[in-house]
Amino acid sequence: MSDDHTHVQEFFSARAADWDRRFPDDGPAYAAAVAELGLREGDRVLDAGCGTGRALTPLRAAVGPSGVVVGADLTPAMLEVAVGAGRDRDGRLLLADVTALPLRSRSLDAVFGAGLISHLPEPAENLRELARVVRPGGLLALFHPIGRAALAARQGRQITSEDLRAEFNLRPLLAGSGWRLTSYTDEAARFLALAVRED
Repeated sequence: MSDDHTHVQEFFSARAADWDRRFPDDGPAYAAAVAELGLREGDRVLDAGCGTGRALTPLRAAVGPSGVVVGADLTPAMLEVAVGAGRDRDGRLLLADVTALPLRSRSLDAVFGAGLISHLPEPAENLRELARVVRPGGLLALFHPIGRAALAARQGRQITSEDLRAEFNLRPLLAGSGWRLTSYTDEAARFLALAVRED
């Protein structure tokens, strides 16, 4: 396992048990972001880096009982919390690295990634892996329940020009990884970038 993956596992393992209690009011923001994906009954969707599975319930509601919902995360402790909260009833949970997914190419209609991009060790390559598993015309949502400025303030840091979520960085990063940015929102209450999988 790479140092990046070890760091991510250590970071989230230490916080898994209290994660949902630390952010109890994020549910409506997750539901609104999922709604903007425009999923349809029967769609197949991946929650990449699903953590405790907070997106699984709105994703299941969006795709209905005939759809497929998969949550993949690198950290066993986060998946254990998801199971304890009963979220495994809304989607299949995989202990998996989103940088090397055990999924067939073009097998999904969409990927949802909450807080994901800042934890990707090789963002361009890793976004290409997400593109690999999505059909042409499929969708990607990169989401965070608070915007860049609010998150930086919470973490006691300044936003820098290197921030991958800045539109001027994210747009070419996605374009070079098989995605076309179609919508970008960065406000205090949320961050949401939507992209479509190019042919």
